[in-house]
Amino acid sequence: MFVLLRGLRRDRRAAGLRRPAGGAGALQLRHVDAGSCNACEHELQATANPFHDLARFGLSITASPRHADVLLVTGPVTTRMAVALERAYEAMSEPRRVAALGDCAIGCGLLSSSADVIGRLEDVLPVDVRIPGCPPDPATIARHLLPLVSRSAG
Repeated sequence: MFVLLRGLRRDRRAAGLRRPAGGAGALQLRHVDAGSCNACEHELQATANPFHDLARFGLSITASPRHADVLLVTGPVTTRMAVALERAYEAMSEPRRVAALGDCAIGCGLLSSSADVIGRLEDVLPVDVRIPGCPPDPATIARHLLPLVSRSAG
């Protein structure tokens, strides 16, 4: 295991994948699928792979909203998920931040016209960060979430 980790560190240095200068700060993300097609989830999962590795910038996923700094929501809000989203939001400590990941959560996606869909995330919770795309690629996700890390450090 040690040999593998050392090799990974060497490869990351060779590829230029270093922590940002002054890299203080970290954010815990609580991901909630409010009714998506799962394309955004695949791209969000890709942010954790060794190529993108957003953990090196201090971003990680947590299982509990009580430990989360950011509620990261994918998909349009369905009637069955609205109460669960509100409960997750209320369980978070202050300051609460909400990020809408993908066009459906923002309100302009393909899945927004169903009878079981309330609509965009902003109709249910206050949204701080909007990450556009159908689905947004890992670089776009990083570009929108990384400023939150620097705000949390200051």
